[in-house]
Amino acid sequence: QVQLVESGGGLVQAGGSLRLSCAASGRTFRSYAMAWFRQAPGKEREFVAAINWSGGSTSYADSVKGRFTISRDNAKNTVYLQMNSLKPEDTAVYYCAQGPLYRSGSNNYTPYDYDYWGQGTQVTVSS
Repeated sequence: QVQLVESGGGLVQAGGSLRLSCAASGRTFRSYAMAWFRQAPGKEREFVAAINWSGGSTSYADSVKGRFTISRDNAKNTVYLQMNSLKPEDTAVYYCAQGPLYRSGSNNYTPYDYDYWGQGTQVTVSS
């Protein structure tokens, strides 16, 4: 049974930083792509960042490019999202996801591209 457990969310002032973690178990972590999505109240879940199985290729939504960094440690079965220069509009529940596909050169991902999800972690950025 696949489990994804996020941690690291919290309350931060605008301009601050947070690092999210997602620990995976249940299947061979290094065989799958990973991603982060977020969902703000009243809005659809949106893509934030993705990383391929090896960590050698990444993709970002335009809204976070240059501020967020996705990485993974296959020895620890963990994916990370380093978030810098946070803005109030980054406030959302952040979810990690695992799936079989990674499309190099594309940032056009939807929730349907991923088959397992974590429970989410709240990130609140105050102005």
